[in-house]
Amino acid sequence: MEFRRLGRSGLTISEIAYGNWLTHGSQVEEDAAHACVHAALDAGITTFDTADVYAQTKAESVLGRALAGQRREGLEVFTKVYWPTGPGANDRGLSRKHIIESCHASLKRLQTDYVDLYQAHRYDSTVPLEETMTAFADLVRQGKVLYLGVSEWRAEEIAAAAELARELRVQLISNQPQYSMLWRVIEAQVVPTSEKEGLSQIVWSPLAQGVLTGKYQPGQQPPEGSRGAHASVGGSMQSFLTDDILTRVQQLRPIADEVGLTMAQLAVAWVLQNQNVAAAIIGASRPEQVHDNVKAAGVRLPAEVLTRIDEALGDVVERDPAKTSRG
Repeated sequence: MEFRRLGRSGLTISEIAYGNWLTHGSQVEEDAAHACVHAALDAGITTFDTADVYAQTKAESVLGRALAGQRREGLEVFTKVYWPTGPGANDRGLSRKHIIESCHASLKRLQTDYVDLYQAHRYDSTVPLEETMTAFADLVRQGKVLYLGVSEWRAEEIAAAAELARELRVQLISNQPQYSMLWRVIEAQVVPTSEKEGLSQIVWSPLAQGVLTGKYQPGQQPPEGSRGAHASVGGSMQSFLTDDILTRVQQLRPIADEVGLTMAQLAVAWVLQNQNVAAAIIGASRPEQVHDNVKAAGVRLPAEVLTRIDEALGDVVERDPAKTSRG
């Protein structure tokens, strides 16, 4: 495993992070979830990302149980706050009330006294940014949170939050966006702003929700039991399942073969070539998926390979900075 610094902080994280967005507490049984977490640990992954809303809070609880007994100082545990976690009007958003209460609830579920990184899961335009950042800063001063991050924030929102963080003397060090060979909307504005403000990217969906594994074939129905078979019409994954995109993705197969990688490994390695990316988040429903994807750690792709990838994908790549994954 390779490790990188997160933003301009002193925090070092594994460049492959394990995330449980679509698995723990929902798609897989707890024993399987524990097996995947232990496979990640065995592979050298030290960074684990979750959120209070995943599986309606169950994902945090599963992760907490899976990591129980591990040396806490050797782990980096990340979680997030924003989406509704209850029926009340204050059970959502980035108000002081919801942030403080959600942090306390997350700590209990994760069975830890602190989280290494607490992230605003989306931007809340209904709450003053000063209120949000002050609540986060108070959690840092209380020792319940070590560092602060955001997820899917626009460039101007990151810049405003970074300025407030400096005034409050706390460290805003990361953004968590969608990023892959097919979805590059952060490159135009978010990455330059993050570099200026001292943030790194912790990217989700480096496999474009599985499309970049090559298992989806143009002109064919998605494999039975796959995520694509259950993708909702109009959903974020559905936009990747066009024949044009799937045809282009298949042109990546010989490139992956030439560099000795699977298509999944090539996709994860590709996002890690961006120097502003500190980690790529992988998920898994089986331990072997973890073992396969971690082989992308430390891979350096030659410039000519990156050029060939761009040529293979052509104009199916989404680059419009006005688009986000806020959903």
